[in-house]
Amino acid sequence: VHRNVRVRLRCTIQFQHSIFHIMEVSRLANIKSAKKRILVTATRTARNKSIKSAVKTSIKKVEAAVNAKNKEEAKAALTAATSTIAKATQKGVYHKNNAARKVSRLAKLVNEIA
Repeated sequence: VHRNVRVRLRCTIQFQHSIFHIMEVSRLANIKSAKKRILVTATRTARNKSIKSAVKTSIKKVEAAVNAKNKEEAKAALTAATSTIAKATQKGVYHKNNAARKVSRLAKLVNEIA
């Protein structure tokens, strides 16, 4: 006889002042490996969101420096942004062509400053 036992599994991941709770995994899946996949996917999703957020922030810093017409600050921000994008690519968050496109667009913006 199969008893429907609710397993309350809490996986708390802090992500930019938000806390995600994964509960009642048993309601979603019956197989142990499927339950694990749900948890692993949630962990990876939170990690990817954090990395993407860091990339977006670095891009905004470059754009802000370009809008302020500050070439030195823009170059420094471009170097930091390029590094952040490269790290995200190495971790598999972005495809290499996507990363190259982002870096190219930022470099073009910085080079257009008079």
